[in-house]
Amino acid sequence: MAPLLEVNDLSIGFGNGPSVVDGVSFALNAGETLALVGESGSGKTLSCRSVLRLLPDAAQMRGGSIRFNGAEGAVNLLSLPEKKMRAIRGDRISMIFQEPMRSLSPLHRLGDQVAEVLRLHRNMGRRAAKRAVLEQFEKVGLVDPLRAWKSYPFEMSGGMRQRAMIAMAMVAKPELLIADEPTTALDVTIQAQILDLIKDVQEEFGMSVLFITHDMAVVAQMADRVVVMFRGNKVEEGTVEEIFENPQHPYTKALLAAVPKLGEMRGKPYPEPMKLLGTAEKEIKPIKGTEETLLTVKNLTTRFPVQGGFLRRTVANVHAVEDLSFTINKGQTLSLVGESGCGKSTAGRSLLRLVDPQSGEVNL
Repeated sequence: MAPLLEVNDLSIGFGNGPSVVDGVSFALNAGETLALVGESGSGKTLSCRSVLRLLPDAAQMRGGSIRFNGAEGAVNLLSLPEKKMRAIRGDRISMIFQEPMRSLSPLHRLGDQVAEVLRLHRNMGRRAAKRAVLEQFEKVGLVDPLRAWKSYPFEMSGGMRQRAMIAMAMVAKPELLIADEPTTALDVTIQAQILDLIKDVQEEFGMSVLFITHDMAVVAQMADRVVVMFRGNKVEEGTVEEIFENPQHPYTKALLAAVPKLGEMRGKPYPEPMKLLGTAEKEIKPIKGTEETLLTVKNLTTRFPVQGGFLRRTVANVHAVEDLSFTINKGQTLSLVGESGCGKSTAGRSLLRLVDPQSGEVNL
């Protein structure tokens, strides 16, 4: 069978400058997951956005073809009339965007934005669409789907907005899902849930996934094959096993060497800078810091009022940070670790009085 997606000799540029995507070719088979890997600016996102013809206005398509061999027949996406292309977006091909705050409308509630996909492409009534969206919200880990349905994007955290964007991309069960760093704003526990969800939907409906990422751990978990991009060019392609066990290109080797490994500092009294492949050999000095206290936090508590009723009175409080204490010494690093919503960011904002705590001490 022909691949579901065929990208041939794709070139994209801006103005009179050189091509930022230069002669890139790859293919994606039905039911397969292909990961596009590379550093920021390597051309991954531009290559994938060209599949949906969602390039920036200043971008120039300088050459190439993109063939989609879907269930309704083969089409060249770059020459398709805009009206037919609009029917494909969000239905047969969906995309999870990296920055949900820029991709979601600030003027419409999240539920209405996701339901619009089903009303446009599945001709669902409002009630049926709402049921389907609430079910999808629950699947992507939104604890209160009904609240998410009624909320505007600015009322949700970054992680919650990202989950809503994932729900929008998957609710119509597309043939091809393009995922642009879909777990960037999520903690590791929710990230695992989302990746499992994508795998489950992929297995149930035979969906293909084009994954854009720089996270090699996600690549190892999700991908069947890998395309490595560097400065707008494809420099290596192979199965996950080939790329991880026997990388050929120096850039691929540098990518794999730059991944921090749990436990690599075991047995060392102090943290050490990472060793980067390709940099000059130099003596690695441990980062000791001092024993002099810089910041002391005692019993920090920050709560947010929840208003309700006709008079908008405070009916409850969200306990964002509760009785938090710690110290930081000069020259040392303290990590606040936890899942989304556990209070890490609120603790940091409380230290700077960007939100006012209810009680506690912060001494600098």
